[in-house]
Amino acid sequence: MGSSLEGAHSGEAGAWPRLVLRELKLSWRFTGGDSTSAVVPAMLFLGAACAHARLPVGELLGTLGQGALYFWLFAYVFCLSNQLVGLEEDRLNKPHRPLVSGEASVRGTRWRLVACAGLFALVGWGFGVWRWALLWLLITVLHNEGGGARRWWAKNLSIAVGVVSQLAAAWELAAPLTPAVWRWIGVLACVVFCLVSLQDLRDLEGDRASGRKTFPLVFGEQRTRYVLAGLFGLLPAVIHQVLMMPLGLTPAVVAFDAGLALLSWVIAARVVGWRTPAADHRTYLLFTYWYCLALLSTFILL
Repeated sequence: MGSSLEGAHSGEAGAWPRLVLRELKLSWRFTGGDSTSAVVPAMLFLGAACAHARLPVGELLGTLGQGALYFWLFAYVFCLSNQLVGLEEDRLNKPHRPLVSGEASVRGTRWRLVACAGLFALVGWGFGVWRWALLWLLITVLHNEGGGARRWWAKNLSIAVGVVSQLAAAWELAAPLTPAVWRWIGVLACVVFCLVSLQDLRDLEGDRASGRKTFPLVFGEQRTRYVLAGLFGLLPAVIHQVLMMPLGLTPAVVAFDAGLALLSWVIAARVVGWRTPAADHRTYLLFTYWYCLALLSTFILL
């Protein structure tokens, strides 16, 4: 595994435990920035599926353990591939990442990617969600190695389809997919397709230098900010009408509806009022929190 194995010999006492610990820490360095969008939401939706299926405690713990393994690999495979392809951009946008900082070598990262992709496919097959695992591997290849990330529409579409592969797998680990579940998955995927360009506002300089055609670079930063602010401003009406109204105006529905609306409007205000890369990063994190809150609501609403 490249740099991780340098200096580690089977005869050294404690070499392998140290190596395993280092790999676990390094996996967090690769994936930590994406946990709120890749791992936490999926585990929330899996938890909602477990609650819906009323799993006994033993089966519940086993299913959550499966989900933790599956979605760690889900995030790790994508991050390894993405950071290998985007090394030069990360030198400008994200110098803390392991490949830029020298914590991991390119050769070692390639071996990690091969091993994790194979393991992810096997785990998906073993857990009965192989079609969603294969879909995610295809998205990863098209988005990263296939150049989809360099065109705004292909990038947004890849991420939206990724939401489908993520949430469908999370639910199917515990319970069958139903029309009501598919409605939530479909709406959230559409929301992500329309609004995920928010993340590109924080990386304008690096994306411009690398020749990416992100939404803000194609349509202009100021226009993008006003378009996104308008869409976030309208989002509560869409969520209320499509997801909340069919459930009836119970106290739980009203509470989650109001919380999602408040977050949406805060994001709408921030995207036009706070315009530094650091502020744009925090604004994007608020969008990931909105996504997590939407999925948290499914514990009660689905």
